Amino acid sequence: MSTGQALWRRVPPWAVDTGLVVLAALDAWINLYGEATPFMWACAAVGCAGLFLRRRLPLTVFLLTLPMTLFMDVAVAPIASLYTLATSTRNRPLLAGCALLNAAASTLAWPLPDSFSRDQTWTLIQFVYTLATAFAPILFGQLVQAGHDVARQLVEVEEAREHERALYAQTVLARERAQLAREMHDVVSHQVSLIAVQAGALQVAAKDPDARDAARTIRTLSVNTLDELRHMVTLLRASGGRETELTPQPTLADLQQLIANSGIETTLTGGLPPGISTTAQRTVYRTVQEALTNVRKHAPGARAEVHLWHDTQHFGVTVTNTAPTRPSVALPSARHGLIGLRERAELLDGTLTAKPTPEGGYETELRAPTRHA
Repeated sequence: MSTGQALWRRVPPWAVDTGLVVLAALDAWINLYGEATPFMWACAAVGCAGLFLRRRLPLTVFLLTLPMTLFMDVAVAPIASLYTLATSTRNRPLLAGCALLNAAASTLAWPLPDSFSRDQTWTLIQFVYTLATAFAPILFGQLVQAGHDVARQLVEVEEAREHERALYAQTVLARERAQLAREMHDVVSHQVSLIAVQAGALQVAAKDPDARDAARTIRTLSVNTLDELRHMVTLLRASGGRETELTPQPTLADLQQLIANSGIETTLTGGLPPGISTTAQRTVYRTVQEALTNVRKHAPGARAEVHLWHDTQHFGVTVTNTAPTRPSVALPSARHGLIGLRERAELLDGTLTAKPTPEGGYETELRAPTRHA
């Protein structure tokens, strides 16, 4: 915005209207001085004073200026009224009709019979000239109205962009929360549940009372931690999406260490295609991790087998465990593990199945197309 526009916008509307009334009155006085009747002065006074109402009643103010244009060659009042009307309405036929009325009133002479006794050609020329003069403030007023519309639309577009940016930021935050929830469940609960299981086993096997009390305390704290973690994961999973994972992430190279630290008698067989993608390795790792965690929770004393496999169309991992040999330890669970694994499998256009075996054990299998390997 230029300095002139900024200064003009600081001028109060009443000051602008007062200036227009003064100019219109001066214009009428110059035309009527020395030859006006009281009726003409009254018409001029009404037309000039009506400019105070031009913002609220633009059409009425224009009609009030018509009588004074019939008696004198004034410009300020009719031009101001036509401009105000053009900025306040979109009715093009109405504006054209007002321009014709203004041109007709300016062309006709008073008394009316004198208008038809003059040269008709000159009267027509004067009418066309006056009509063009009347259309000038109308066109300018329409241009100003279009400028206001464009400015308002730009404001709306900017507001829409701000809203879109806010929604995008919320979406990114929700996705990060969902990713964090998945990682917390896969990593933290895996370790804490292992601590709880080992503490429970120590509590049963220890002969020293102090050792049993310490194991009981460790197991209680682990269970409470899992419970709090479950609530936290539930809150983080309130919203989210499927996007890039948090880093760093485990790969198949960490699978042997995962099995060694699981506390379960586990055998690892088979293999995956060479050059398997990082995303696929991470999905296989998390599937094995969640399956072994479920074995510790729900099948104490069971043995497990992790079988990696692939063929010409698919690759995957199958984790099978035997039936439990002792009662399971009651640990809290949010039941989000398999949901998270299914989400990971869907990212590979694959599937995850989890079902009991006829021998009383359980089988978890990830299957994905080889093109995602």
